[in-house]
Amino acid sequence: QVQLVESGGGLVQAGGSPRLSCAASGPLFRVHAMGWYRQVPGKQRELVAAFNPGGTTNYADSAKGRFTISRDNAKNTLYLQMNSLKAEDTGVYYCKVFTYWGKGTLVTVSS
Repeated sequence: QVQLVESGGGLVQAGGSPRLSCAASGPLFRVHAMGWYRQVPGKQRELVAAFNPGGTTNYADSAKGRFTISRDNAKNTLYLQMNSLKAEDTGVYYCKVFTYWGKGTLVTVSS
């Protein structure tokens, strides 16, 4: 079973640049799709950025040009570098690897 632990969230000023991390256990990290999703109250969880199984990346329109997804296979860690944060980026950010989800980390952007 894969366990995922996110970190890096918190209260951030608008325009800030936090980096989220997702530490994964288990051997699935290198071979499956993985990504970051965001959820706000009353709305469905939505894709922010992801690696496809072939290694290409996919970004939500709202994340393009501001967020960068990356991975360190040696550390079994997935990252999301977030730049130029806006109030609408506020939400709980979840890491997903294959079919496994982390518990999420809250990012609150103050304007």
